[in-house]
Amino acid sequence: MKANTFQHGFTKRTAPLLLALLFASTAYSSIQTEVLKPTRQQVSTSDMVVERLEELHYRKFPLDDALSAEVFDRYLKDLDSSKSYFLKSDIEEFNRYRVQLDDALQKGNLQPGFDIFNRYQQRIAERLDFAISLVTGGMDKFDFTKLESLETDPEKSEWPASRAESDDLWRKRVKHTIINMRLNGKTDADILKTLERRYRTNLSRVLQTNSEDAFQIYMNALTQTFDPHTQYFSPKVSENFNINMSLQLEGIGAVLQSEDEYTKVVSLVPGGPADLGKTLKAADRIVGVGQDKDEIQDVVGWRLDEVVDRIRGKKGTMVRLEVIPADAKSDHETRIVPITRDTVRLEDRAAQSEVMDIDVNGHKERLGIISLPTFYADFRCRKSGDGSCRSTTYDVKKLIEKLQTQKIDGLVIDLRNNGGGSLEEVNNLLGLFIETGPTVQIRGSNGSVEVMADQDPQVLYTGPLAVVVNRLSASASEIFAGAIQDYQRGLIVGERTFGKGTVQSLQELDRGQLKITMAKFYRVSGESNQHKGIIPDIEYPSLINHEEIGESSLPHALPSDNIRPARYRKQHDIDTVLTYLRTAHDQRAAKDPEFQYVQDQVSAMDAIRQKTLVSLNWEQRQKENHDLEQQRLSIENKRRGALGEPLLKSASELKVQDEEEEDLAAEATGKDKIEVDYILKETGKILTDFITIATDQTQVAIH
Repeated sequence: MKANTFQHGFTKRTAPLLLALLFASTAYSSIQTEVLKPTRQQVSTSDMVVERLEELHYRKFPLDDALSAEVFDRYLKDLDSSKSYFLKSDIEEFNRYRVQLDDALQKGNLQPGFDIFNRYQQRIAERLDFAISLVTGGMDKFDFTKLESLETDPEKSEWPASRAESDDLWRKRVKHTIINMRLNGKTDADILKTLERRYRTNLSRVLQTNSEDAFQIYMNALTQTFDPHTQYFSPKVSENFNINMSLQLEGIGAVLQSEDEYTKVVSLVPGGPADLGKTLKAADRIVGVGQDKDEIQDVVGWRLDEVVDRIRGKKGTMVRLEVIPADAKSDHETRIVPITRDTVRLEDRAAQSEVMDIDVNGHKERLGIISLPTFYADFRCRKSGDGSCRSTTYDVKKLIEKLQTQKIDGLVIDLRNNGGGSLEEVNNLLGLFIETGPTVQIRGSNGSVEVMADQDPQVLYTGPLAVVVNRLSASASEIFAGAIQDYQRGLIVGERTFGKGTVQSLQELDRGQLKITMAKFYRVSGESNQHKGIIPDIEYPSLINHEEIGESSLPHALPSDNIRPARYRKQHDIDTVLTYLRTAHDQRAAKDPEFQYVQDQVSAMDAIRQKTLVSLNWEQRQKENHDLEQQRLSIENKRRGALGEPLLKSASELKVQDEEEEDLAAEATGKDKIEVDYILKETGKILTDFITIATDQTQVAIH
């Protein structure tokens, strides 16, 4: 269930009812949830939200019947994305609101949204009460020899037609959860205890929900129909958002969101504890949180703010997260990720450099590497008038000057996982590589276009250049890569980037805030980064599922479009050599054990994702799990064999190896050295191919 907005806290009025209900499960629940009603303040706030959306949002369209239908569908999906709570009769009853929400919102009438939410609350309570009755009845309630299955893709499912059909769906859901926990090594006694505690905890949260929760979800169904980055923040969420923006929060440094019953990692803050630990990844799902050595508490079905509160803590303390990894073959595969809380320090986000030697026909090409985790600036220092303030451009300039003294033949800039940052720093940094000219265009909601440009004719580095990106390279890093590509100043290699090309502004409301999209970024060529991202000149395989992470994965993302190009001059004609460079790369990648390892993993994961109908027969699931473990072992041993490493004998050895690698990654946290991995090595080979071609062309031209 969606759990990102529930408020918690017992009241004198709800506590007796709660205690009575938690310990009385019946075949058909008689639980009655509180009927929530909108407040006058919420009506006033909704009027302001509607007004700001119509006046300021980049996407100009009227609040009419067509938009009402979109808000209606979005609201139902936000509430019950898995189609596990509402009945078909509920949806048919709600259909009378499909084209009426626009009129109601314009009149300050929030009742339709609250009517739907109140029914949702009632259905959740009924379903959780039924689930409690199942697990308290013991394992005898379930027949694990029965040949039956569960459809896990909501797009292929319908809302249950009756209470009996809903009961059967939940019997299967609980059975599926039990099988996953069994496969993860849990005993039946532990499973029943954990699930009973989970369902009772979730039920208590449902019974504590207040009108502010309903209002926030309903408002965001409206705002996020305009685009996914336009959001209403309640006063509490506003406070958390402002804390995060000020970088004063002591925690793990991760951006989280609710997805169904899970808390999903969207991205890691560069230089934060989670990023430096290298064990938590984007798209991992958090299912448990424990403090230091305390027992890990199940958080499936918890509200996002409650999960965040448990993860936060004082600097130097440890939190342990139980996660389902993004590359897990099934939901039963979990691992424990220990993270020591800390503050995000500027020096942890700063650029670093390294030198890499590439063998080319018997001689060495020396390449510089600059790793740039974010576009940063010390704004307080700048206000003081100090001319040596830390910033991306200041630090990168010093690193390039150092690398030039080491006689580098080319330069690689690593923007992987760079989620953006200061727009001013992007503009300044591009000035180190190009002569005067535009760097990015910004189109406002009124159609006006502002062009940012580098005004300094001096160029610090004129040599061969490659920029590495991945799916988590976003916003400012996409502006940098896009400009380098448009000017043909260097090669862009790696994965397609995130695709965030929009600009947001915070608007104060009488209660809370509205984060609203008011502009879009455009490349100097006139193309938009939005939605499609930067497409590399040479693309690498990605373990990140683009349907789960990236702008294109978000509902109602603004489309990509074009405007008139700015006036700029290309510095090279790289397009003429791309066919050769791609062919040479493909030939190497086909023989490279690391690239083949990634490709094999991608193929295996794609096959698993396509299988949405899961068996609920214990023997069959055991066999499927064994087959998956053997497949993973085979893929790993294929890589090890190609690298000349000893082969693993069993899946258990592979699990031990994974744990050892995670421990080594944790030990390497904060070390001031770039890890030259297979991605950087291959990028270096591509750049040396380019250097060789450029040298040959120059010699032909001279003769």
